[in-house]
Amino acid sequence: MKIMTPRHGCAWITGASSGIGAALALELASRGWQVAISARREADLQAVAAQHKNIHGFVCDVTDRHAMAQISAEIEAALGPIALGVMNAGIYLPTALPDFDPTLFDRTFEVNLTGTVNGLAALIPNMVARGEGHISLISSVAGYGGLVTSAAYGASKAALFNMGESLAMDLKDSGVHISMVAPGFVKTPATDVNEFAMPFIIEADEAARRIADGLAKNKTHISFPRRFSFLLRLINLLPRSTYVKLAGRFMGR
Repeated sequence: MKIMTPRHGCAWITGASSGIGAALALELASRGWQVAISARREADLQAVAAQHKNIHGFVCDVTDRHAMAQISAEIEAALGPIALGVMNAGIYLPTALPDFDPTLFDRTFEVNLTGTVNGLAALIPNMVARGEGHISLISSVAGYGGLVTSAAYGASKAALFNMGESLAMDLKDSGVHISMVAPGFVKTPATDVNEFAMPFIIEADEAARRIADGLAKNKTHISFPRRFSFLLRLINLLPRSTYVKLAGRFMGR
């Protein structure tokens, strides 16, 4: 399996105007990649691009399938073939039950799931035609099992795991590698709204370094912090009723 490096083309990161996406853009740029970054907020996007000569902003809304196809073509025209696509765009809208707001689920799935599919639609045909490429889906440890206030977010991230693993099987002979990234708690604007305990939380630049290291090794599953990830996977082996009690207690509920 070929490991994608800067000499194969550029990297494209969606949802890169802040948080993990912005930090990963800087990390990859420092490693020699030409990095295209996309988000809806042009001012924030250009502020990230201004931090490194190898970063280039392309304004786009991931929920617009036509725009995603168009922007990927613009990126390739400007920077060469997209060798690495990081589907990072996502939102976290806490669910505060017992008040049930179905629009939280609609908005979460539109960005986290449909937005990812729109990126895949823009990337996979070209990568398959070239016989090489690497696509990484940014999921979360919340996708391993239910967590406090994450009924919408966790469901979308669990779907990304299933989607990524299925695509990895379907594309195994195409030269296109699929990887899933499952960060734990990372200090970003998204997690700043949390009012519960966030064990082992790390800074965005540390998360970016760990992701970049995993991508450079062509890992299929990149998860961190290791202790937190291992603990969640371990308790997910328990009977579900026991898991619900322990996971809720672990996060202060």
